[in-house]
Amino acid sequence: MTLRTTRRSSLVDQVIDQLRDEIANGVWPVGGKIPPEPVLSETLGVGRNTVREAVRALTHAGLLHSRQGDGTYVRATSELSGAVRRRLEKAELIEILQVRRGLEVEAARLAATRRTDADVAAIAVSLAHRDTAWADGDHAAFVEADLAFHTAVVEATHNRVLTDLYRDFSTALRASIGAAGVLLRHADVPHGPIARAIEAGDAEAATRATHACLDRILASAAPEASEDETVAADLPATAVPGAPEPPPPVGAPGGAAT
Repeated sequence: MTLRTTRRSSLVDQVIDQLRDEIANGVWPVGGKIPPEPVLSETLGVGRNTVREAVRALTHAGLLHSRQGDGTYVRATSELSGAVRRRLEKAELIEILQVRRGLEVEAARLAATRRTDADVAAIAVSLAHRDTAWADGDHAAFVEADLAFHTAVVEATHNRVLTDLYRDFSTALRASIGAAGVLLRHADVPHGPIARAIEAGDAEAATRATHACLDRILASAAPEASEDETVAADLPATAVPGAPEPPPPVGAPGGAAT
């Protein structure tokens, strides 16, 4: 941990800032348990009442969640993420995906004109991880890899506001979908065209490819979609009864980038 002894002035505010930093920097990940009150009190050099007040403030802000008799867990990475998560818990999946489309389409357009060589490499690596997770039939890894791909695209915009907003939104999106148990089958939605358009610096093509990706996902999530179309999100096709075999890995004869 990077916690340090605090100054005597504004102790609660200082403790809040330090706890928030640990959460924002991933030292205490979402879903993880923070150190108990006595440990925090000793590490920070403040009384337990001060720690308790700081934890209470962050709980009210939506970053932490206390479980009686168990401890305190990280719920969100920022006040915005906490607020977004609370709002998404009351939203329909189709509404969430429509907002996601707006963010990702604009991100792809900006990324195509602002990406660096490092950004292109990061997008390619995340796409390869996505393909590997799909081929391995690892649903949990695939969802994370798919999110990492889109996050890499957003980071290539070099727009800090958009990046922070997307990170907060995607954290809440994952939690919302997981809690609802409503996930989409869209493992076969091609992502390669998005990566290639960004690498080529073609903003129009990147916009079209991202629109096509999200439009297909939205079509599967629409209320009139059949039950066969509303199964596990990004779930490998081989895991869905009656679904066709997935395409060969990228680079293999006949294989297509996804």
